[in-house]
Formats: sequence, structure tokens, C-alpha cells
Amino acid sequence: MQKIMIVEDDPKIAEHLESYINKYGYVTIKAIDFENVMETFHEHKPDLVLLDINLPSFDGYYWCRQIRIESICPVIFISARIGEMDQVMALENGGDDFITKPFHPEVVMAKVRSQLRRAYGEYANQAVERVLETKGLQLFPERLELNFKNQTTTLSKNEADIIEYLMERYPRVAGREDLLEKLWDEQAYVDENTLNVNMTRVRKKFESIGIKGAIETVRGAGYRLNVIWQEADQQ
Repeated sequence: MQKIMIVEDDPKIAEHLESYINKYGYVTIKAIDFENVMETFHEHKPDLVLLDINLPSFDGYYWCRQIRIESICPVIFISARIGEMDQVMALENGGDDFITKPFHPEVVMAKVRSQLRRAYGEYANQAVERVLETKGLQLFPERLELNFKNQTTTLSKNEADIIEYLMERYPRVAGREDLLEKLWDEQAYVDENTLNVNMTRVRKKFESIGIKGAIETVRGAGYRLNVIWQEADQQ
């Protein structure tokens, strides 16, 4: 059975999450020592982490960065913070999704199931590694890596899925609704700003390997891969 780790310092909220998640057949692990969250992570090796931001000693952003050093397991932030910048910070620090308090348990479970399907679904352990290539740009979806001219950057699962879809659609436009459907199975629970935040992160990943302006926004339609790096090579 898949294991969900709950990192929440409010005992009532932690117990509420635990009891609801257990009803769906998942094993739950509650962090108790908030100064040594990674020890609990190492001991139980969870398949997904539900992570609060406001924690004793170190905040959730710190612990998410520690998790990302050694694991790509899905991390969903749960926080009372509702500002746009809080969601940006959560994603920038390696989170896969964001839920605001107070929350409905069904929303939590929908996002948990969606992230687990994406991380450990039927295509997660393919024997032959896939490589997508467009004009010298290489995406390794299973490795969560993007490569261009011997420069490599690591990606979150969301970032890899977005880039994969843009490359598959090139030179056609990838519609916003299509992207939302590919990224989040339960669209009813996706904040309108979530896709915009993820696209900002993807643009930064392109810039980190030396490609600026790689994604074109098509007003009223969606996004399209802009292979400006090919034109630069031909000049």
C-alpha cells in the first residue's frame, strides 16, 4: 500500500488528514519531531508528502528542498497562506501542488490520487527510457531532465509534463485546457493561477540552459514552443 507522510504541527489537522486518508486505504505517517523531518522521511520512504509551510524550527520550504535533494516523490503543500507569492514559493522550492486551509478532504484526496497516478502510474517504470528531441533540445521524461548543448537542468514532474506536451504539439499550439487536463486529473480543484505559475517555472528552466523566449503565449489559445535557438544557430 502507498504511504502518505503528513508534516503538520497542528495535531487536530494532522489527525483529521490521517483519519480521512486511511479510509481510502493509504498508510499514513505523521511527523512528530519537526527538527528532524528527514529522519522520518528516510525511515518510512513515503510515496507522497503533505507538507505545511508554517512549522517549528524550519519552514515547509526548507524541508521540501531537503526532500528534493534525494527524492522526486510528490510534495503537496497545505497552508493557511493564500497569497499568490506563497504558491510561487511553494512551487519554486520543489512542490508539486498547493492546497489552502481551510480545505475540503475530498479536494485533498483528489490531488493526492492525481499526484500518485502521475508519479507511479503505468508509464512511470518503462523499461526503455524515452527521449524527446526537438531541434537539439532533449527531454528525458523519466529522468526529469532537460538538455541543450551539454547543459542540463533538473525538472519537477509538472515541468517535465508541460515541456513534453509542448514538444509533442510543436509547431502547433498547446491549449490551456489541454495542458490542465494533462497535468491535473481533477481540474475542478485547480486554481486558475496554477498553470501560470508552472509556466513561469518552465520558462526559467529553459533560461537556465541558455534558451530565452522558448515559450510563446498565444492569446486566447494557449502556448507554443518557440524554437528560436535554431534561428540563432543559423545566423
